[in-house]
Amino acid sequence: MRYFNTEGLCNPSKHYMVDITERLVELRKMIDAGKYFVINRGRQYGKTTTLVALRKYIVPDYVVIGLDFQGIGNAGFASEEIFVQEFCGLILRRKQIIGDIPFETENKLSEYAAKEKPIVRLSGLFGVLNEWCALSDKPIVLIIDEVDSATNNQVFLDFLAQLREGYLMRESDDIPTFQSVVLAGVTDVKHLKSKIRDEDQKKVNSPWNIAVDFSVDMSLSEEGIRGMLAEYEKDHETGMDIDRVAKVVRDYTCGYPYLVSKICQLIDRELVPQRDAENVIGTSVIQERGTKCAGDSIKNNRFETLSDAWSEDGVDEAVKQILSDGNIFLFESLTGKLINKPELKERLRRMLLLGEAVDYLPDDDEQKQLILYGFVRIVNNKLVMANRIFEMRLYRQFVGETKYDDLLQMAASEKNIFIEDGMLNVPKIMEHFINSQKIIRGEMNERFLEEEGRERFLTYLSPIINGTGTYSVEEQTRDRRRMDVVIHYLGKRYVIELKIWRGERYNEEGEEQLKGYLDYFGLDTGYLLSFNFNESKRSGVERLQIDGKTLYEGIV
Repeated sequence: MRYFNTEGLCNPSKHYMVDITERLVELRKMIDAGKYFVINRGRQYGKTTTLVALRKYIVPDYVVIGLDFQGIGNAGFASEEIFVQEFCGLILRRKQIIGDIPFETENKLSEYAAKEKPIVRLSGLFGVLNEWCALSDKPIVLIIDEVDSATNNQVFLDFLAQLREGYLMRESDDIPTFQSVVLAGVTDVKHLKSKIRDEDQKKVNSPWNIAVDFSVDMSLSEEGIRGMLAEYEKDHETGMDIDRVAKVVRDYTCGYPYLVSKICQLIDRELVPQRDAENVIGTSVIQERGTKCAGDSIKNNRFETLSDAWSEDGVDEAVKQILSDGNIFLFESLTGKLINKPELKERLRRMLLLGEAVDYLPDDDEQKQLILYGFVRIVNNKLVMANRIFEMRLYRQFVGETKYDDLLQMAASEKNIFIEDGMLNVPKIMEHFINSQKIIRGEMNERFLEEEGRERFLTYLSPIINGTGTYSVEEQTRDRRRMDVVIHYLGKRYVIELKIWRGERYNEEGEEQLKGYLDYFGLDTGYLLSFNFNESKRSGVERLQIDGKTLYEGIV
């Protein structure tokens, strides 16, 4: 029986997967055209799975040298000679997968790999590789995965320079060389010049400026997720609303492959007690959570059957578990980037908590890094968060690092009074938050409203719903004036609009916008919290009936 996989390579014969044939067709077109290119995407974005599928897809018409630079340790890049020895050994270890290697070529590779004292430089290696291309009955494609393993050294730059020279000679003098070269990793090798140059050596031109821009969409589409869920449904007959579940999964993940698979894996294996017990007793699925036992999981499950779990509520619950999991490598990798690059962390914090709109600037180095590491994407020439789960995780981190410890403690101590019959009493949350802010009224000025008001409310909200619910922010409303927060709590949604008071007319516009969101989520009740700098304001919470909707308006 197939299952959802989140550990390494995915195999369609073993795992439920989105069909990536359309992606392979696009990649094949680039290879047929003789292009050299780089697939650079964030961690666990399906790069290796795509490369393996691509090799199998094109192998009838090409000889494919598929390598992984993780097979060469750091010492393998100490010098050209050592690298040549390691590279030749790597090819020979892949001989069975690559297929027939010409006798002359294999002898040379074996000779270079076996030398006790490496003496062959890159020029000698590429002489052998070019001879191989000339002798081969089929064009040769070189695919190298995990190039990040090699990027922080001069030898790799020289290796790229040799590939570039072969490409140029192929075009100018018809010298036989690789039909196509595909490199894959997080790092975009086009920008390596800025990463490893010596301070006194100002390299301007990248050795990989021959590569064509890579524009193939690597995310999983809603249609693709539907197809994967349909395959699952054939095997399990849960009766799920495939279209709805696929849409919600896509909305949370923006098609980030690992997150899509993780949500589905949790629903399938951990949200139903019986399924989770089976998972612990015996299955080929590897538990990611290490120290977790069946009893711990059963306490948290809210669904009696798979039919119940494969629902919008089930997706919400899976996302909540992902956000609370401290052992997910993807998040560890992202957090590590922010620890090492505090300027990126501050840029993201201002985007999320202050609502800063960021125009895309192609020459801005910080923006390049945020895109490269997978934090953000470009939409309508603006930077937006890569997906809602990353955003929610970062909100948790930023709020957890808040300077407002008093608010955290206050909300945590009052938490129980806000839960009534399993539902949040949002008006009461608003009232208590407003009262907590009266003590700082003397500090309230326009700068406070712009830069602190919403952070304070999210800080207050966090311990109230933590462990049971989550919240997200609607992307199109996150700006300095307005932010719509959607709370997900035990299968129910609560929409709270946070905004800066700009007068009655603007307030009426906010009410109309909030009603639109309520219609979108199928809700009859909404909440509006305004930060008002007007000295004559009347703070508190008021209940209104507007066009059949119940709105609770609070003023700080």
